[in-house]
Amino acid sequence: MDVLVNPNDFPASCSCIYMNAANVALMYKGAEMAIAEWQKDLSENGSINFDESAEATVFHDLHDAAARLFSARPEDIAVGSSATELISSLAWAVAPVSGTNIVSTDIVFPSTLYPWLRVSRLTGCEVRLAKGRDGYVEHGDIIGLIDNNTAVVCVSHVEYGGGQRYDLHELSAAAHNHGALLVVDATQSAGAIPIDAPGLGLDALITGAYKWLCGPFGAAVMYLAPSLQEVLEPGLVGFRSHKDMWDLQADRLEFPKTAHRFEFSTMAYGCAIGLARSIEYLVDIGVERIFSYNRHLADILIEGLEEIDGEIISPRGDRERTSIVTARVPGKDPADVTGKLKEANIYVSCRKDFIRFSPHLYNKPDDIQQTLCRLKEIL
Repeated sequence: MDVLVNPNDFPASCSCIYMNAANVALMYKGAEMAIAEWQKDLSENGSINFDESAEATVFHDLHDAAARLFSARPEDIAVGSSATELISSLAWAVAPVSGTNIVSTDIVFPSTLYPWLRVSRLTGCEVRLAKGRDGYVEHGDIIGLIDNNTAVVCVSHVEYGGGQRYDLHELSAAAHNHGALLVVDATQSAGAIPIDAPGLGLDALITGAYKWLCGPFGAAVMYLAPSLQEVLEPGLVGFRSHKDMWDLQADRLEFPKTAHRFEFSTMAYGCAIGLARSIEYLVDIGVERIFSYNRHLADILIEGLEEIDGEIISPRGDRERTSIVTARVPGKDPADVTGKLKEANIYVSCRKDFIRFSPHLYNKPDDIQQTLCRLKEIL
């Protein structure tokens, strides 16, 4: 397959083999430049250019870009500093009561579940977790926990450990059949897997920026279904929460009638500007093309790992697989193997007793072959 990107857009891809997007991706150069330009202007000009009008509209480009990414409308998008912040605000907004339950998995990334656990301690709602093994959960086990008392089903679109991808349409139907909300953490999928949030029937979808979106730390976005935008009151509020943020009157709080009501505070605004550039870049390439390209890289990797008797932990079925490839290597400590790969300027992750490879659009087939050659030497 043809390489998707100009190497100059990811300069580090020319000096190392970086297959660690599931941890932190290489940042798109255009995003880095946009952030640096904003910070430089702020340091030299204060609020001369970044005045009240600019601050009020600073998220507009990111609203538009994220709307394109998720096949939504700009008013369906809220911007925050992190996925955890947005999930926390949403969890307190929903606040399932005693007698209801929250459904998730015991292999989900902690920050996806922690906000709901914290709410449950106050309200007394039950938390039900589908059991996983080797980073994998049977789809039916999640659905089997949903009943008429379920308030929220909260999952990662893609599990961080083994790269399992859930069928969001099926989970949405199961949740809605029982009157529950489906809340999805897309931090391990947004930018690498096509997501039509309204078409899938998602109630909320949240993602950080620094993994597959090739953006910075310090920015995140949330899609919120239109049906919830005038119903939920955010758990976190601040001066941006009022429908006219510069009407600085402390004795009233009227939320916007859109997802923007979840935007509440000042933040490192340059990070939001940079994330908009990253998303625009990925959407212009085409997330469907990126998904296909990345899985081609994963195919090469899986074939090579099997030739050296690697045990592939990641799902192999077409509906569940992603470009995250998690494996055990025979007779070797995964931490030792990842350390030796690092010595060869090859970067992957050690997760529990697995090695996790996560190639992205800036990688080339030759990166995979070089990695496999080095693994053969190590073994």
